[in-house]
Parts: sequence; C-alpha cells; structure tokens
Amino acid sequence: MKAEDAELTTDGEAHLKRFGSGSSDDSLEAFLFIRENTKGVHFERWRHAHGFRKWFHAARHAVTKEVYGTYPSKTAEPPADILAEIKKRTA
Repeated sequence: MKAEDAELTTDGEAHLKRFGSGSSDDSLEAFLFIRENTKGVHFERWRHAHGFRKWFHAARHAVTKEVYGTYPSKTAEPPADILAEIKKRTA
C-alpha cells in the first residue's frame, strides 16, 4: 500500500517501558532521552493522520526505509510473523 508523506506521522520508538509515580529520576531520564538509534530495524509508533486517525506500530529499517510490517499499537511486543520477516530479509 502506498501513502502520501503527510498522511502518516511518527511518534518515535515503540515498546518503551513507561514508569509510574514513585519511579526514580534515572528511570524517567531513560524513558525520555535514552534511545538505541541503531542503523538497523526500528519498531516505531505511527499514526494515520487522515481517515482512521489510529495509532499503530511499524517495523522499519532506519537506513533503507523498508517496512517489514505493521501491527496494532496495543501489542506489547512485535509479532512473531514480523520478526520472522525481518530475519528472512536481513539474513
């Protein structure tokens, strides 16, 4: 599926552990500022800005921009089929 650039917006890294009240300053700092930022596959949060306006997660290569798959934003970790697709294409 193709989409216009303005149709989708990103919100950064997916699957970050968020800490509640009473957490340490180090935990908050890690949540706000510490990212892997590797040159490989990233799991990111995206939003369809028009139409459905829903959030979703995408597995995308940071350099080539290749998308390996998308999945619902409430998913706690990347699905096995997307991990298998990444392994197959990057091996």
